[in-house]
Amino acid sequence: MTPDPASPVSELLLEWGNGNSAALKAIVPAVYDELRRRARHHLRQQRQNHTLQTTGLVHEAFLRLAEQKSLYVKDRAHFLGIAAQLMRWILVDYERNRNAAKRGAGVTRLSLDSAIGKSPSKTEDVDLLALNEALDRLAKLNSQQSRIVELRFFGGLSIEETAALLGVSRATVDRAWAVARAWLARELTRET
Repeated sequence: MTPDPASPVSELLLEWGNGNSAALKAIVPAVYDELRRRARHHLRQQRQNHTLQTTGLVHEAFLRLAEQKSLYVKDRAHFLGIAAQLMRWILVDYERNRNAAKRGAGVTRLSLDSAIGKSPSKTEDVDLLALNEALDRLAKLNSQQSRIVELRFFGGLSIEETAALLGVSRATVDRAWAVARAWLARELTRET
């Protein structure tokens, strides 16, 4: 996913950022499959009886994007990063509403490692809402680490894709990912 400022998607993103809402409709076919892949990746990490489906998550993200009057998006990678953040918010809102209806019962447990294809251990299971709150706290301490977790965990981006999106080296993402995961594990353990 190398950014290409001359691509038709980048041009459409600039038009959309300048207030042309029709440009978003033209962007949809160009990024739809990629967003579905990323949404499917994340929904696999959710509880088994999750009622939100891949298509619903992608469509909700597009609806929230369409509500924006103007938004600066420099290229396809940046757009996918914004979509990853929206998917995070959608899933967290969905979980909050579900838990409110059950008065906190049935909290969804996830694993940071299983989200990136490693085998999870019981000690690494986390509550989605607790993770969201911990990410918000991490953002106050180190916004880059928080963004890396968001892109990797919620967006399903690889180390390389995350590095390209943030304009940093792969080694920087590797280090920040390791530090952020350790910090989050400590924070989430402290909360339980």
